[in-house]
Amino acid sequence: MAEQILIIDDDTRLSAMLRDYLSENGYGVRTAATATAGLADLARAPPDALILDVMLPDIDGFEVLRRIRSRSDLAILMLTARGDETDRVVGLEIGADDYLPKPFGPRELLARLRAILRRRGGFSGSPGLLRFGRLEIDRSSRIASLDGQVCDITGHQFDILTTLAENAGRILSREQLLDRIHGRGDPFDRSVDVHISRIRAAIEDDPKHPRRIVTVRGSGYVFARHQDTD
Repeated sequence: MAEQILIIDDDTRLSAMLRDYLSENGYGVRTAATATAGLADLARAPPDALILDVMLPDIDGFEVLRRIRSRSDLAILMLTARGDETDRVVGLEIGADDYLPKPFGPRELLARLRAILRRRGGFSGSPGLLRFGRLEIDRSSRIASLDGQVCDITGHQFDILTTLAENAGRILSREQLLDRIHGRGDPFDRSVDVHISRIRAAIEDDPKHPRRIVTVRGSGYVFARHQDTD
């Protein structure tokens, strides 16, 4: 069965274009022009991924994202006509998997959608459990846990954490981490910093003084082999 995509966007022309394009690429697509209709559709039949506009006529897209994240780890790609970087940071901090400003090309949206859906098929590396003291990363179930408690991170953040952990002791640049989650690296894209901040909030005892994921100024990030907190 084709993976199902729900689009919540009041721009009906854009939604129709995306529906046709994604359908041509093998996806099943449903659309809703309001947050209320989209949330009702989602409740009836949860999709595999959601494309969510920020500026909706009834409920703000960020509020929609908060409601969904309170009960679901659904893959979510946010869209916005506003180019403010603050919007992007807010969306990622609330729990969006990715953020795409309008206008955009359908091929770029498809590439980003495929990237966030990869988590549905599991991690591409070897199966098994990574253990670092009190932190466990289960690549088969795609769950990270600290002291036995599941960490609240998105699919992208799990990919970043796993990539860092598998390369423990090795410095990875932002471009390398972006390439892992998007299939391309951009040295000016700061979204990795937001994801790292969210991961630290979930796995560090003191996120302001991290000991698991350490920043190497001017180079990137490194996952510590030996963690004094364990």
